[in-house]
Amino acid sequence: MCVKGNQILRARMIECGFTQAELAEAVNADLRAAGYEGTVSDRTVRNWLTGKTNWPHPRQRSALEAVFGCPMNELGFTSRREEPSGSASTRSPVHRRSFVTSSAGAALTSMRVPAYGAPPRVGLGDIRRLVSKFSLVIASDHRYGGKLTIETQASALAGEAIALQARGTASQRLRGALYGCAASFTSSAMWAAIDGCRFDAAQRHFDRASSLAAMSGDSTIQFRIWSHAGSLYRHMVRPADALAANDVARNLPIARRDSMFASLGHARHAAIQGLNGDARAVRQALGHAQDALQQANMDEQRPVWMTAFYDQAELESLAVAAYLALGDYESAEAHGHRSLALLRPEMHRTRVITTARVALAQLGQGELEPAVTTAMSIPAEPTGQHPRVASMLRDFGYALRFTARNSSHNRTWDEYTNENRRSRNDD
Repeated sequence: MCVKGNQILRARMIECGFTQAELAEAVNADLRAAGYEGTVSDRTVRNWLTGKTNWPHPRQRSALEAVFGCPMNELGFTSRREEPSGSASTRSPVHRRSFVTSSAGAALTSMRVPAYGAPPRVGLGDIRRLVSKFSLVIASDHRYGGKLTIETQASALAGEAIALQARGTASQRLRGALYGCAASFTSSAMWAAIDGCRFDAAQRHFDRASSLAAMSGDSTIQFRIWSHAGSLYRHMVRPADALAANDVARNLPIARRDSMFASLGHARHAAIQGLNGDARAVRQALGHAQDALQQANMDEQRPVWMTAFYDQAELESLAVAAYLALGDYESAEAHGHRSLALLRPEMHRTRVITTARVALAQLGQGELEPAVTTAMSIPAEPTGQHPRVASMLRDFGYALRFTARNSSHNRTWDEYTNENRRSRNDD
């Protein structure tokens, strides 16, 4: 190991937004999800970075591979000897995640309780503590969205819920609630991966979340997971799969019982139908979504992930996506302005995504000056670096150059983006 230590690991941590403490917690979460004790500390990570430890223990190596999604040699670690066949570090992180997911239920029942004492009893207080932590993840998602750290934090919470199953005793109802918590947290990791355009990771989270949700027996979390699957396939431009997944969500009992869930299902269906170019289906789905939302009892108790984001503003935002996909730019802009006017102050991520869509809608109508002004109103940091926003702004730049390469508006946009690029490089 060179004198400067493990610069490759340091660079990967910066790329993923990990502090030393956050990486330690992410590795511990993976260890706990695999049924081991999480013993990695801030000091452990520091030893990896300085090169004092150039080849971690086998379990830590497997956890590191799972967290970063790559083998150890791509994280700057080197082994002094050849690893035996089938060792922890030679197994792929995907295989490890699949093994952990498929064996979670078996592990919970097969782990032995120490003979010297009865296992602790899991209670409602444990559930409330997990939900309280989950609320912080939801708040971070609404502020930043798409970050790998949010995905990792949500996965870590799922690991905590599964670990509670293994370490303590609980009633059947509470066990179902723990599986529901684990499924919900994994679904948030899935959404963070979708939002960050990490679609392979999102698919893996979906596989795990759907199996946990099935064990919970809770149609509410099943709705969220299948609705997220519909969004995943929509962003991957696979409308047939997106419609099929969203139909699973819309046909669950919770969507028939609660009009707010029905409304969300219809609104996301409209966004998918936009990809199919079916204007009639888009208008029909949005009409159903609006009717259902108006019928919903706003005082009814619902999960935090639902109440934290879905309202009239989100319905309008999904309408923007639908009409943009159709090429109906006038309708897209109108819905975009309504969404921005109704958005709650804390919904930073949704605000910048909707603003970028409005800029695209204005450009589609040939309104160059308003479009450039709208696009330039998006803060460069941190929300402007959101993967989906960055992608939309790149598309905006391509479309502006194609439409009006020699215009003053195109020169203004080029100067603005070049200045932002120089600022980031200086930092």
